[in-house]
Amino acid sequence: MTATVGIDLGTTYSCVAVWRHNRVEIIPNEQGNRTTPSCVAFTDSERFIGDAAQNQIAMNPVNTIFDAKRFIRRRFSDDIVQADKNLYPFTITGGGLNDKPVILVTYKGEEKRFSPEEISSMVLSKMKETSETYLGTTVKNAVITVPAYFNDCQRQATKDAGTVAGLNILRMINEPTSAAIAYGLENRAGINGETNALIFDLGGGTFDVSLVNIGEGIFEVKATGGDSRLGGEDFDNAMVAHFVGEFKKTHKRDISKNPRAVGRLRVACERAKRVFSFSSPTSSW
Repeated sequence: MTATVGIDLGTTYSCVAVWRHNRVEIIPNEQGNRTTPSCVAFTDSERFIGDAAQNQIAMNPVNTIFDAKRFIRRRFSDDIVQADKNLYPFTITGGGLNDKPVILVTYKGEEKRFSPEEISSMVLSKMKETSETYLGTTVKNAVITVPAYFNDCQRQATKDAGTVAGLNILRMINEPTSAAIAYGLENRAGINGETNALIFDLGGGTFDVSLVNIGEGIFEVKATGGDSRLGGEDFDNAMVAHFVGEFKKTHKRDISKNPRAVGRLRVACERAKRVFSFSSPTSSW
C-alpha cells in the first residue's frame, strides 16, 4: 500500500501532510514538530537534515546549508545571487552547468559541491522519510507547493528534486492557492454561494498573495503576486546587518568575516524576531 502526501517545501521550514479521516493531518517529525527546518549540515562523520542540521548553524556555520530554495535555477552571475551570497556563512560560487550557483562544503574531510536542487532533494527525502515513519507505509506520490513567482524552470527544478528524492510529483500548486484550498475545505459549511478570499502567504523567503474565488467546491484564482525578497529570512538578514554595524561602531571590530560569530548572531536574531511577534522588548542574546 502506498500513500500520497502534500509537501510544503519552504525556504526556511518545510512540512508534510496527508488526507485522512476526511481531513488534513499535518505529520509531525521525530522531534514532534509539525514543521522541519529546510536545512542540511555536513560534518566529518555524517550528514544531518532538519532540526539536527539547524542546531549546527552556530557551531558549524560554513557547512550548514539553508535557504537553498532561493538559488534554485538562478544564474550565479545574477545580481540577486551576487547580493545574497554574501549574507550566508557557507560558500556559494560559480562553475556549475549553465552558470548555476554551486554550494561548497567539507564532508567527511573532503570538499563537496552541491547544487541548490540537490540540497532541496535532501530536504524532500527527509519529508518522505518522516511521512513513511508516521503512516507506516511506503510514500511514492506527492503534491508539492511552490511560490507563485516561480517560473517554469524553477518549477521543473523542484520537480526534479522530488524525483531524486524518490517521489513521483503528481502536481505543483502555488503556495497561496494551496492556502486558499485549505481555507475552503476547512470552512465549507460556512461558505454560501460565492466568496472572494484574499490569501496572504508571508513565509521564510517570499511574500505571496492571491485573490481567489471560492464557490460550489470550485476554486478560481483571479490574480497572484509576490515578492521573492520579503520573508522571514530577509528580516533576519536586516537584523544581522544592523547589529554587525552596531558592534563595529561600539567595539571597533568587524565580525562579518567570522562565520561562527555571524552564525551565533543569526540564531539570536531569529530568536528575537520570534519574541517580537508577541512582545515589544526582548533580550535574546
